[in-house]
Amino acid sequence: MAPKKTAPAAAQQSLPATAPKAASTTTSASSAGRRPWIKKTPVEVVLEQINKQAQKVAEMREAITREERELAKLQQAKRVLEAD
Repeated sequence: MAPKKTAPAAAQQSLPATAPKAASTTTSASSAGRRPWIKKTPVEVVLEQINKQAQKVAEMREAITREERELAKLQQAKRVLEAD
């Protein structure tokens, strides 16, 4: 078990030397590529919430349909088992 503990420690020692360079380049690249913030009107916020809720309901309906099919299969198997 001792070799496992020394391997990550060695990796941790070399990692901080390279990490600051990578962090500084990603920070400057991400800030340059950001889109400007556009304030939404209350109407847009409510419409967005309605769309999200509609998507959530549609996903739930699909899940219920799958579960009902699974239940029907299990009930059919139950009838077959009880017939014997």
